[in-house]
Amino acid sequence: MVVQRTDRLRLIAGTEAFAAAEIQNRAKFARLLGASVPDTWPPENLRDAQGFFYGLYEEHPEWEGWLGWYAVRVDTDCPTLCGSVGFKGPSDQRGTAEIGYSVLPEFQGQGLATEMVDGIIRWAKRQPRLKQIEAETTVDNEASCRVLEKNGFVCIGTGSEPGTVRFVHRR
Repeated sequence: MVVQRTDRLRLIAGTEAFAAAEIQNRAKFARLLGASVPDTWPPENLRDAQGFFYGLYEEHPEWEGWLGWYAVRVDTDCPTLCGSVGFKGPSDQRGTAEIGYSVLPEFQGQGLATEMVDGIIRWAKRQPRLKQIEAETTVDNEASCRVLEKNGFVCIGTGSEPGTVRFVHRR
C-alpha cells in the first residue's frame, strides 16, 4: 500500500481492491481505509467515474499512485474519508501528468484540498519520469484556482473545454 502523509491527512493510493470495495461493500471499504466513510461519499464529480477507474486498476495494477488517492483526515478523534486527489494516469511521453481533486462539501473551506494537492505533488516529484503536472478547472471556480496557485501552479491559458483554464506545475 502506497501512503503519503501530510499534517492532517493520510493519502492512500487506490488499488483494484479499494475500488472494488468502494463500489460493492461500503463496510469493507471503510475497514481497508481504516476510516469512517461519510454517507455523502463519493463526491458528486466522481460518482460516474468509479467503474471507469476500477477498470483501469484492473488493467494496470502497476499504475498504483498514478490514479486516485483517498484523503483520510487523521487530526480528529475518528479518521474520516474527506476527499480524493489523483492523476488521470502515469506521466506521458512528455513527462506530464494531469491532476484532479475533490473534497466532500462538509470538509470544504478548511484548506484540505490545498493539503491534498501538496501531498500528492511531493509523491509525484519522487517519480523519475515526471517533468510537470497539469490541471484544469472552470474559470469561475475561484477556490480551485487558489488551491492550484498555493501549490505553485501557474495559469497557462484556456483549457480543453469552453469555460476552463489550464495550469502547470513544473518540477
